[in-house]
Amino acid sequence: MADCTAADLGVSAVKEPADSKESRHLLITVQNAGDKKCNLWNFPYVLVGADAQATAPVIKDSDPDPGRPVTIAPGEEAYAALLVAGGKRDEYEARSLTLTLQGRKPGTRASKPIDVPMPVATLYADDGQLVTYWTTAEGAALDFIMSR
Repeated sequence: MADCTAADLGVSAVKEPADSKESRHLLITVQNAGDKKCNLWNFPYVLVGADAQATAPVIKDSDPDPGRPVTIAPGEEAYAALLVAGGKRDEYEARSLTLTLQGRKPGTRASKPIDVPMPVATLYADDGQLVTYWTTAEGAALDFIMSR
């Protein structure tokens, strides 16, 4: 089965909970807009803002099925949750959000950076960011970040 590509996916992000005053917790959604099933590997490389020094580290125990891809059929969605600010130092304003898909081999990149539409005009990010592995269960992804 083919790996998902940027051309296959529609990408969005919403803040969680939706009525929150802060935008510390985001749910990133990718939808398969192609006509064949495709695989997402590991977790997305996420950069919060143009000034980001590095991609958000992954929450290691958030992998629902280690070593196996998340497969999404046409019209189906997969999710990764992002903790934008973990209460650490070095807060900065971010006006952009990008993700890069990983390849089959951990640490490889399978796409160029994909612009994620911002859920708010400005995110207040810090160096305590975390991201989850891809999953088809929205609630499972959020569980890993909502308590942080």
